[in-house]
Amino acid sequence: MSTILQAPAGATTQSAGKYLTVSLENESYGIAVLKVREIIRMQKITPVPQMPEFVRGVLNLRGRVIPVVDLRVKFGLKAEFADRTCIVVVQVKLPTGQLVQMGLIVDSVEEVVNLSGSEIEPTPDFGARIDTGYILGMAKVKGQVKTLLDIDRVVAPETVEHIAQSA
Repeated sequence: MSTILQAPAGATTQSAGKYLTVSLENESYGIAVLKVREIIRMQKITPVPQMPEFVRGVLNLRGRVIPVVDLRVKFGLKAEFADRTCIVVVQVKLPTGQLVQMGLIVDSVEEVVNLSGSEIEPTPDFGARIDTGYILGMAKVKGQVKTLLDIDRVVAPETVEHIAQSA
């Protein structure tokens, strides 16, 4: 007789909804559609001195200067530019409650998926040394696992504030 273990109530249902899936080094990640403002092709990014390595700089988006973070570098992946490399503009909420637009460099955009709570598993426990606070859960879509990102926590709040002040 087998026992079915279920996630705590609310753990996955809070994460249910629509996600834009993006590819980073052949792995899929989901970003809540409500956080996504637009997707733009790669363009000239102006470097800003003394920023963390994953912060590529800023770009002028229709008169607004927005910081650009390379998610591939942030996650320790190869950061090679290709034809489908693009920038996903998202709205990040700072701990102060202020909303800031940021660009996220990704290898490619895949699709928008609508996920129910039953398709999302809680983040596995990788041990005390690995911070998984930026992961909302793991989604099972068409036989693949996609990591769902809490985009507000992907970039450390201190870094976001530092970037926002520089921009």
